[in-house]
Amino acid sequence: MAYILALNPLIIGTAADRNGNLINGAPKFLDAAKSQLNDAALTESKLMVAAATALIAGLLTILMGVWGRFPLALATGLGLNALLAYSIAPQMTWPQAMGLVVWEGILITLLVLTGIRKAIFTAVPPSLRAAISVGIGLFITLVGLADSGLVRQGNPLVQLGVNGTLQGWPIAVAVFAFLLLVLLHVRKVKGAMLIAIAAASVVALVLEAAFKVGPRIGENVTGWSLNVPKLPSGSDFVSPNLGLIGRVDLLGGFLKADGSFSIGVFLGVLLLVFSLLLADFFDTVGTVVAVGSEAGLLAKDGNPPHLQEILMVDSIAAMAGGLGSVSSNTSYIESTAGVGEGARTGLASVVTGLAFLVAIFLAPIVNMIPSEAAGPVLVFVGFLMIGQVLQVKWDEAEEGIPAFLTIVLMPFTYSITAGIGAGVIFWAAIKAIKGKAKLVHPLLWAVVVLFVIYFAQGLLSSLLS
Repeated sequence: MAYILALNPLIIGTAADRNGNLINGAPKFLDAAKSQLNDAALTESKLMVAAATALIAGLLTILMGVWGRFPLALATGLGLNALLAYSIAPQMTWPQAMGLVVWEGILITLLVLTGIRKAIFTAVPPSLRAAISVGIGLFITLVGLADSGLVRQGNPLVQLGVNGTLQGWPIAVAVFAFLLLVLLHVRKVKGAMLIAIAAASVVALVLEAAFKVGPRIGENVTGWSLNVPKLPSGSDFVSPNLGLIGRVDLLGGFLKADGSFSIGVFLGVLLLVFSLLLADFFDTVGTVVAVGSEAGLLAKDGNPPHLQEILMVDSIAAMAGGLGSVSSNTSYIESTAGVGEGARTGLASVVTGLAFLVAIFLAPIVNMIPSEAAGPVLVFVGFLMIGQVLQVKWDEAEEGIPAFLTIVLMPFTYSITAGIGAGVIFWAAIKAIKGKAKLVHPLLWAVVVLFVIYFAQGLLSSLLS
């Protein structure tokens, strides 16, 4: 999960709001022509986001371990942070955008307290739960392959490596990491994933020092995709700046730029909050099921233990992410890497949370690890999760078709929520067509309506604007 400490600053820390300001309040550009970046402000912004990201993730993950008693870690949600940075912040100021995240967290917490969130969770049929686990496995496999440079944008869509071939030292490091991980796994070596990441990182450091590979930008298509591996110096370690904590505006986002009220703006912003809520809600459903299934912790009804507590902590995490100015925090599918190594209790989350708190001060070390060393672990976790595909009744179309759409749309749309939404809609629709509408839980029909709104939000936004 440590990659979020490098990715979130690149997303939240570098995007500008409506006024052209970074999240630290400084302008992103030094001139009106937007041709000269404010490098000092960008550096400060990224460091502030990194520190706050580690703090919120650490506190909420420890809370999950102590209260939720489940091997599930939390941090800023990828996808949610991109939605916030590239779609919501440009329409308002950063404090107002974070205020919407807090409102999303408040609403989702109310759903937990009223029992609605748990009821919807249990209403999802077993075949879809299994499909969700498989779909997420393929999703994180694609993430791992992309982070490793093994899969890239191509013609017409994606391609293998560089122009269909495996070139460059970074890809060699990724292949080495995966082969080492497989070797350690089949020999049942404990800590295989961590060993593989550490060993590949050392190899990457040596290769970068020897060949000066550099970052993958411009013509350097064989460079490192995220972090350039290099040993940090003493000057890289600075006191963490937690000035982003509490920098939120709960009401301004619902008003026009001049502070006046407009029903169109108000409804449009409500739709943005709804989008955040729905994505957060069902990402968690898929993640909890996948982690519980991989760990063998699910009961006969397919539900994990302490479900209410788990959902409560996850809901509080959404609010905490907004208050910390790091975007909504949510349960992480990478927790399957932990259960793959034997984690079965909340103690694993406590340890992970403590590691995040230490990372507040050790961000330069985390940034030393290239994604080519960590990505292969995500691919391997995908292998661990795909076994759930056997639990789907593929010979029954009414079960198989929704499961199929759930599985394929997650990686192909790069959205866990889109896959779950399509699966739920088609599962209910096929049941209704076959005269089995009574088998669909009433709450699931409500979810179907919400997902239809979710998929049509572009049209609705244009109508409201």
